[in-house]
Amino acid sequence: MMDENAKTQFKWKFYRLTVELNIIVLLVAVSILVFFIIHATYIIPLIIGMLILAAVISVDFFRKYRETKLWLDTNAVKENEAMKEPSQ
Repeated sequence: MMDENAKTQFKWKFYRLTVELNIIVLLVAVSILVFFIIHATYIIPLIIGMLILAAVISVDFFRKYRETKLWLDTNAVKENEAMKEPSQ
């Protein structure tokens, strides 16, 4: 089994990824709704800003996702090796 420290690390890594993904989805959804509902001259720059912010957060999300996946794979290998060791 994973030790408590690894479980806590995974919990926080997963939490961060979940929050970032939710922010990305909300930014894109709100920008689409604003485009169709509000008609004003300043709305287009606002929408572009929200989409750029979503793109920046997406880059960070995918970088952290790859790091977390690698961390999880590494810890899974350690756990499998620990389970294979004979008990004394």
